[in-house]
Amino acid sequence: MTPLIVLLILVIIVALLFEYINGFHDSANAIATVVATKVLTPKTAVIYGAALNFVGAFSGTHVAKTISSGILTVDNTTQTVILCALLGAIIWNLITWYYGIPSSSSHALIGGLLGAGVIKYGLNVVNVEKITEKVIIPMISSPVLGLLIGFFFMLLLLWLFFKANPQIVNKHFRRLQLLSSGIMAFSHGSNDAQKTMGIITLALFSFGAIEAHDVPVWVIFICALMMGLGTMAGGWKIIRTMGNKVAKLKPIHGFAAETSAASIILTASHFGIPISTTHVISTSIMGVGSTLRFNAVKWGLVGNIVMAWVITIPACMMLSALIYLGISHISFIAGY
Repeated sequence: MTPLIVLLILVIIVALLFEYINGFHDSANAIATVVATKVLTPKTAVIYGAALNFVGAFSGTHVAKTISSGILTVDNTTQTVILCALLGAIIWNLITWYYGIPSSSSHALIGGLLGAGVIKYGLNVVNVEKITEKVIIPMISSPVLGLLIGFFFMLLLLWLFFKANPQIVNKHFRRLQLLSSGIMAFSHGSNDAQKTMGIITLALFSFGAIEAHDVPVWVIFICALMMGLGTMAGGWKIIRTMGNKVAKLKPIHGFAAETSAASIILTASHFGIPISTTHVISTSIMGVGSTLRFNAVKWGLVGNIVMAWVITIPACMMLSALIYLGISHISFIAGY
């Protein structure tokens, strides 16, 4: 095998590792609330979430095309740039997972691509228009929407069931939360699984194995499988942070948070926008929790989470750039 083929295989393996880590890092997005409200046991929840993550990954490829052709302006980036982007994102995901911080795998990957791409090609490689339209604006607007929709949807539910017996309400919403958590898991797969599909498609296109940025079926399948397996592993530190530490939830609150977040994520997936499912479900939980009372949400913890959101892209840009500078001197992959 030629060095370029070996490097392509390495990129695909590392991309699938990222997808697996994405699955357990972001498994909290799909199942944290349903575990926190004790509607499902943790073991059942991860299996349920993994299955619907897998199914959701087959719902489209619009986000994958944005990642493969909308971040960098060059048609054929090198395999080394892609590899460094993945490594930077993996390192950041593992750091934030270790500390139980629900950061964005999507923004980690985008930051990795930008960092390694700029070091290789210069600042002109950044597709400013696409990044503004499909990364920066959604990065700001989607958490705000999650907070507002979660807050007002919860207020609507409280108004509708104001006179109802709380125990009966929660009994019914325990059943409804099975549906809402399933839709949330499906939406997570529909957006997050596509990011790795886009990276592998970019690698195949750069290699010349495919003629357009259309995602091959085998790439969809293997990315869906790896995300499902990662979700089954369960990122319990982040699940505890989102499910119990941000706000104490009951089934009606879990239903409101999941439904609010899933509606935003599915809309973004339809329009090919790679939003952070972590940001959306986290702020939906904050919005729902704040209807109990303002101090029901642990805003000090929220501040730490938001700080991680803000620094994810620049941190991953730096990580991937440093990795690129380090390994670009290795003769085996230099120039590829």
